[in-house]
Amino acid sequence: MRLPVRPRAGRGLVLAAVFVCAACGLVYELELVALASYLIGDSVTQASVVLSVMVFAMGVGSLLAKRLRCRAAVGFGLLEAALALLGGCSAMVLYACFAWMGEPRVALVGFSLAIGVLIGAEIPLLMSLIQRISRRDAEGTVADLFAADYVGALVGGLAFPFLLLPWLGQLTGALLTGAVNAVAGGGLVLWLFRRDLTARARAVLLVANVAVLAVLATATVLVDDFERAARRAVYGDDVRVAVLTEMQEIVLTGSPDRPPDLFLDGRLRVSGRDEHRYHESLVHPAMRGPRGRVLILGGGDGLAAREALRYPDVKVVTVVEADPGVVRLARTDPGLAELNGHAYRDPRVRVEIADAFSWLRAAGPAQAARAAGAAGAAGAGQPYDVVIADLPNPGITASAKLYSQEFYGLAARVLSKDGRLVVHAGPMAGRPRTYWTVEASLRAAGYGTRPYRATGRLAGFAAGPDRSTDESTAPHDWGLLLAEVGRAPRLSLPADAPRLRSVTRAGLAAGAREAEAARVSGLRASTLVHPRYAP
Repeated sequence: MRLPVRPRAGRGLVLAAVFVCAACGLVYELELVALASYLIGDSVTQASVVLSVMVFAMGVGSLLAKRLRCRAAVGFGLLEAALALLGGCSAMVLYACFAWMGEPRVALVGFSLAIGVLIGAEIPLLMSLIQRISRRDAEGTVADLFAADYVGALVGGLAFPFLLLPWLGQLTGALLTGAVNAVAGGGLVLWLFRRDLTARARAVLLVANVAVLAVLATATVLVDDFERAARRAVYGDDVRVAVLTEMQEIVLTGSPDRPPDLFLDGRLRVSGRDEHRYHESLVHPAMRGPRGRVLILGGGDGLAAREALRYPDVKVVTVVEADPGVVRLARTDPGLAELNGHAYRDPRVRVEIADAFSWLRAAGPAQAARAAGAAGAAGAGQPYDVVIADLPNPGITASAKLYSQEFYGLAARVLSKDGRLVVHAGPMAGRPRTYWTVEASLRAAGYGTRPYRATGRLAGFAAGPDRSTDESTAPHDWGLLLAEVGRAPRLSLPADAPRLRSVTRAGLAAGAREAEAARVSGLRASTLVHPRYAP
């Protein structure tokens, strides 16, 4: 076979193409996993589905590639064009399915299968191409090929979270990766193996790659308009703020005649129309007793802090929030700041930007040092009278550790002798096993508990993966747990509780009775090494 370069250089060019294609392939895999976790939720399940389907499809692709080995050059060129188109456009198509159809699961599995088949067919075809350059040292050729593939995968795996995602975002990052993939695959075949192609094959490959690059370039130009249209389809026409932080997408909707709604990664976290029912039920029962120092885990929106600050004898409210973007928005956005009563202007509020688990882990030794008389910052290490866990719903996700036995053990270390912990544990009626697993985890950590539920939740969600058009499956309540180390606390409101809009002593008692009537027994605690929350 005649090449435009020496065999050694040709071999190097093929290995370079292997490197680039492997990097692009891994970016497609990670992009599917990341987007599925964002759009559907439950990152462990989505990663398992995507990766297992893709690995299976890669095996199928390797078998199918045997039929193309006699035309390896043209086959590889067409394969890379198809892979560039599918991988580059996959993020936009998935987001479109989510925005306009509400369900991206079928598209997710379809893309995982198709991309996996194409990736699996790459190596056999590349092996045929590199053997046409030189048939000597077959074992060494295989080793070089796989080394280039693995190193390329490493580069792609690192480029996705550290370069593509923060600098370009998921949509543009996928489109750019597709363009690189098309140029690498098409360029290799059309230049290095051009003498191995018929005139018709060269024309087909040239047209296919130009068409793919044109589609990817057009999509890149229109990506901002697409995002705005998709965001309107998901959130409605009254999106006021859309911010992409290092941790998540924050969207705030609202209008002059309607309270704001706060969405984090597409999920409705705060509905301005019913949030008072949740936050009053969460905070005020825990304020019965000593309450000079209050710790809020999560709650960067400032709404739980608003309720705690209604008590004049509260001296310190510490808010531990992982995403500074949420706190920044709660401080500066007029609608959200008005909703939280401008809580962050109160001098009693202190903000710690940290993961709640890591912060509690560090706070326990600090408290011990304080008790031993060690010097420290004012207030550092002092126990808290009230700990409020205002966190996302429990599940087998990044939040699972925040509902584990170990997490509640860390919280116990920062509580005062008569301190109380209150936990939001997801909808009780919709996910009873999850709720009662949280209760079992608290008990395993040495707490006595008082389960109760808050009702009056607006049916369904306006947008996001949690939206539901089925009234029977939409969440209608909030499941809450009041706990105290060593004994079950009394569930009631403080005698000096401020005037509340939705919570009464009779309502709390009724919520407790409803919870006990629906108790699920025999559940085990969730731990770091054995999370027990169902998807």
